[in-house]
Parts: sequence; C-alpha cells; structure tokens
Amino acid sequence: MDGAREEGRGNTVGGDARLYGPTVQAGSVEGGIHLHAAAVDGAPPPMPRQLLPVPSHFTGRRDDLAALDALRAGDGERPLIVVTGPAGIGKTTLVSRWLRELQPDFPDGQLYADLRGHSVGDPVRPGEILGHFLRALGARSVPADLAELASLWRSRSAGLRLAVVLDNALTAAQVRPLLTGGPGTLVVVTSRRRLTGLRLDGARFHPLGMLGASAGVELLAQGIGAERVADELPSAREVVALCAGLPLALCLASARLASRPRQPLRALAHALAHEAGRLAAIDAAGEGEATVRKALDVSYAVLTSESALLYRRLGMLPVRTFDAWTAAAVCAEPLEWAERRLDELIEANLVEDIGPETCRFHDLVRIHARDRAVADDTGAAREEALRRVCDWYLRTATEAQRRLTPAQFTLRSTYGPPPGTESGREPESEPPPLPYTDDVGALGWLDAQRMNLMAAVRASAERGWDAMCWQLVDALWPLFLRLRHYDLWIEAHAIGRDAARRAGDKDGERQMLNSGAIGLSAAGRTEDAADWYTASLGAAREAGDVRDEGQALLGLGSCHREAGRPAEAGPYLRRAVEVWEGCGYPRGAALARIVLGELALAGGDHAGALALFGHAHDGLVAVRDPHDAARALAFLGRARAAAGAHARGVAELEAALAVFTSSGAVHWQARTLEMLGDCALDRGADGGTGAADGAGGHHVRALALYETTSPADARRLRLSLLSRGAG
Repeated sequence: MDGAREEGRGNTVGGDARLYGPTVQAGSVEGGIHLHAAAVDGAPPPMPRQLLPVPSHFTGRRDDLAALDALRAGDGERPLIVVTGPAGIGKTTLVSRWLRELQPDFPDGQLYADLRGHSVGDPVRPGEILGHFLRALGARSVPADLAELASLWRSRSAGLRLAVVLDNALTAAQVRPLLTGGPGTLVVVTSRRRLTGLRLDGARFHPLGMLGASAGVELLAQGIGAERVADELPSAREVVALCAGLPLALCLASARLASRPRQPLRALAHALAHEAGRLAAIDAAGEGEATVRKALDVSYAVLTSESALLYRRLGMLPVRTFDAWTAAAVCAEPLEWAERRLDELIEANLVEDIGPETCRFHDLVRIHARDRAVADDTGAAREEALRRVCDWYLRTATEAQRRLTPAQFTLRSTYGPPPGTESGREPESEPPPLPYTDDVGALGWLDAQRMNLMAAVRASAERGWDAMCWQLVDALWPLFLRLRHYDLWIEAHAIGRDAARRAGDKDGERQMLNSGAIGLSAAGRTEDAADWYTASLGAAREAGDVRDEGQALLGLGSCHREAGRPAEAGPYLRRAVEVWEGCGYPRGAALARIVLGELALAGGDHAGALALFGHAHDGLVAVRDPHDAARALAFLGRARAAAGAHARGVAELEAALAVFTSSGAVHWQARTLEMLGDCALDRGADGGTGAADGAGGHHVRALALYETTSPADARRLRLSLLSRGAG
C-alpha cells in the first residue's frame, strides 16, 4: 500500500515477453540505438487459430457441410451464418470441422468464443469477448467502455479476412456487438434457439438435425469397432435409437462400451431403455436434454469412486475451464492422482480435452455433474472443496505477484479452511506445485486463468470469505498493471473494496482503493479515480498511515494533471513528496517528482523540469528501480532537448528506450519514441536538416505501438500526424 503502485500509465511487461510491431535494438547503450521502421499496424502477432479440435470420430454430416458451403456462397459481402439445434446434437463440432477445411480462405485467423448462453450462471458479456478477440489480434490494451470496444473491433477487423465462431449464443442482442466490420470476414453463430432476430443483420440459418440411423451406427462403430457392431447390429441400432441420434449421447454410450469389451450391446440397450422410463419426466427441460441425461446417468454409474468424486467436485466449481492443478486442489489429492482421474473422465467422454492442459465440460455435462454433487455430497463438503480451489488460486497468484513485482509492497495473504468447514483437519496432501517456473510463465498463467480467477473472486464474495476475496484481488496486481484488462481491473477492485470493508480490514480497504483508482485512471475514468483516491486519503489519515497518504496524494495530483488542472495538481504532488520524505520512503518521493516534472515541462519551465527529473532519476537509481529510473531519464532527455541541449537530450531518450526495449515495456517504448519525434520536430522548427522527416518516422513507430497498448494515445497521435500531413 504505497507508492510502488504508481499511476496506471506505467505499463511494465516481463523481459521475455513477445513484442509485436516496431522494436528497437541496442547492442549497448554506448553503441547507439538502431531503429527499424515498420508499418503503422506493426508486425502481426501469432496467427490466432482458436477453433476447437474436431473429434477423430466425427462422421456423417456431408449434407450439412454442403449446406453451409451453399449459405456462404450466397449474396452478401459479410456472411453471417447461424447454426441451430438442440443440446448435444453437434453444432460446435460441425462448425469447427467446416471452418478447418476453409482455413486457407482466412489467412488472418480463426477466432472462437463461448458465449455461455446456456450454461450455469450469466452469459458472457460482449465486452469480455471483444477484449479477447482484440488481444488475439495483437492489442495489448483495450478500452473499458463497450461502445469503444465495439468500434475498435470493427475498425481492426475491417481489413482482415477472419472466421469468427460465436458458440452457444442466447440472444441476437448478445451477438450484435461482436459482428465484424469488413467484407472479408465470416461469422458463424451456434445456438439452441433460432435467433430469428439476426435476420435483420443479414443472417442465414441452418437447422441441424439428428444423425441418421446409418450415421449413428457408423459413429458407434468408430468408438467400439466395426466387428463388434456387426456382430450385434440389431442391438447397435437400438442403442442409436435410444440415444435419439444425438452425437453426444452416442459418444457417451460408446465410451462405456469401449471400457467393457465383453459387455453385450443388448445390455447397454436394456439399461438405456430402463433409464428412459425413469427420466421421462424431465423431457420438458428441452429437446435432446433428457436423452443426454439418460446417457450421462448410465456413464456416471460405472465410474470408479475416485473419478466420480472428481466429476462431482469439478461440476460444482464456478470456472469455465480446468486443468490437473485445479482437479488436484478440489479433491486435496496429488497432481499425479488428478492427471489419472482426468484421463479417465476424458476417456469416458465426460470431459472435453481442449488443450493445451485445458479441459471443460459440455454445458449439459456440467449441469449433470453439479446435480450429482448436490445429490451425493453434503453442503459442507461442497463448500470445503470450493474453498480449497479458491485457496489454491490465492496461493498461486500470490507467488506470481511476488515473482513479477518484487519491489512493490504487498500485504500478507492468509490461507486455510474457513471456520465451520466440515473437518478443520489438515489437508490430505500438500497443495499442487506451481504451474510455472519463470516470470513469463507466471504472467502467462495469470492471463490464461484470469476468468477463473475472477470467478474465484466473485465466489469468495458471495460466500462471505471476505479476507480471501480482497487478498485474491490484490494478488492479481501484476496482471492488471502489465496487461491492462481494464474491465476486470475495475470490477475486481470494486468487489475487493467491499469485501475488505465487510471484513473490517482497513489496510486491505486502502489497498483496494489505491489499486482500483489506478485502474480507473488508466481506463480514462479520471473523476471516478479521484473519488477513490479521496476515500483512500481520508482512510489513510484516519489510520495514521503516511505511506498510504502519500500514495493517495500522488494519485489525486495525477488525476488533476490528467484532467488539465495543473494548478490543483501541484499542491497534492508537493505534499506527497513531503510526506514520503518525512517517513523515509525515497522511491515514492521520486515518483511524485516525475509528475511534478511533467507539470513543469508542460508549462515551459525547463529549468524546473530538469531539476525535478534529475532528482527523481538519481533517487530511483539509488533504490534499484530500473523501470522507473528509465521513465525519469526519458523525461529528463525530453526536458534537456527542449532547453536547447538537443544531442544530450536525445542520447538520454535513446538510453531510456533501450531499457524499455530490453524489458518489453511496450507502452513506454511508444512514449519515448513519441518524445524523440517531438525533439526532432523542435529541431526542425529551428532549421535542422531532415529533422521533420525524422519526427514523422518516430511518431509513426510510436503510433504502431500505441495501437496495441493505449487506444486513446493512438487516437491523439494519429490526429496529430494527420494535421501535419505525416500520416
């Protein structure tokens, strides 16, 4: 809870991060910086190929594939195709198979999103999907506002040839913000509903029917062998009929038969017929669901006790995907045990392996697993299992935080079962090992698990595990600071702030206020950020915490500066310096001096800016903070060049740029390139030969990087370039 959490524009990325767009190479700072120009949009990120894998047993559907080809070939520059049908009929598999065959037609990528329209809980918000798509196309930062997100998505996709799958849609309104902006894209929507409202958007529809009898027998033969099916063909046909031609039900049936090579097919047919009578009452749940539930009950009945336990435990988790680490945590078992049990569930077709090291349930399977947990386990056992998973997420995220931001002050995390759990005993095994071994892996884990981590935050808040809730939010700080998921940043800290208040934890509340305010400021919600900082300032003074007081003062000063109120910003920032120097925190004082220096530079006080930036740089070097020292050095170089010492100022800017390049701090590469361009413009105004051309080159490279890290800065710089005729 201190100045370590500086204003949101300090975007830092681990040293092994992949960089897209223009880069800066430096053999050594003394040897100079060699800039390589790139197009405005930068070098492309790795091509997104997000389609789900197609099962090897895919069969039939030739007429459906031909129908989709015909729909695509119809009139219209931007095809929108909606595939509808009941649960378990194979909509997603059909679309994945079709689009994989069309991969050469979409060289810019294939995107996939599960809208969770029919899952437990609320459907996915459009903004979340848009952020996922934009980052897949190379954006490192996206707006928090849905309208801005949708606009940016349409702009980014306008010139691309993309295939986009929107799986499990609930309504037309959920789909519309996700539609692309260019003629080269194909959007395919799957839904259990007809979504006729999308006709207004030019959609064409394909209703998917049940597998025919011969295709169903062929699917069964692929699972258990053609010879076995041929030996009992009448029983095989009966199994297909009892599964109602639903591929999901047939896969479950074949998995059971494959695990029992000596069991006659007629025995399974008898079991399915018996279950059909018992479960007839749930037909109202929806076409196809009763058949799948019948097959699921039969599959569940033959699981080992250990696999059945894992099935139930995973079913009651609020996460979308899971892996062996999650499985180990939820059952308090070793990782090797969890891997074996997951393999058994995958073999039984109860869990989908969507890789790498990632699994999920089909919607209906998840509901069945949850229902079995409610029926077979006590409420206390279910709560304790969920608590173990949230506890593991907290441990793992906290270790990532310590690794990625070691210089920043963090509060102690507490682990262990909550009061009133079933046992209060020691866990049956140690927590699973960490799923990463280095900084890149730690940040990658945080990013890949961000939605599950947010689910754990929400679940903790709902159950009153308030300490765990806000501590988990606090542990996500490197994720928010470096990758700038603004919507999650803001939501998480609002939940965490409220949880800390309920827990009566004043330190935690101030941590949430400060970190949340940084997110609000970074997202452009300056006035909201100022409100949070004001609340933090009052709380810090009430608690007598001068380090937190300095953080709130720095934040308020920065908010006033961002809002164009320099006269109001100065007193807050100067007071922050006084407070931090008084309590012996030189790093915080240096951070405040950087913002004061920015005010002086903007006001034309070059001498004052030089003094402030120089003091800040020396202080940050002394406390071994290379990133912020480079920020101060960049500003120092800009002020020096503005004061007339052009060559020395440019050298300092280039030295700072080398630091940001080696660390992967893309946002600060962009800012430094922009300052180099500004210096060149100043030089051009003084008659320097070719300086204006050099400014344009720096600014174009800065723009390419801003496109992926700061849309607002990209818009600002683009307008500037256009006004000068440089764009």
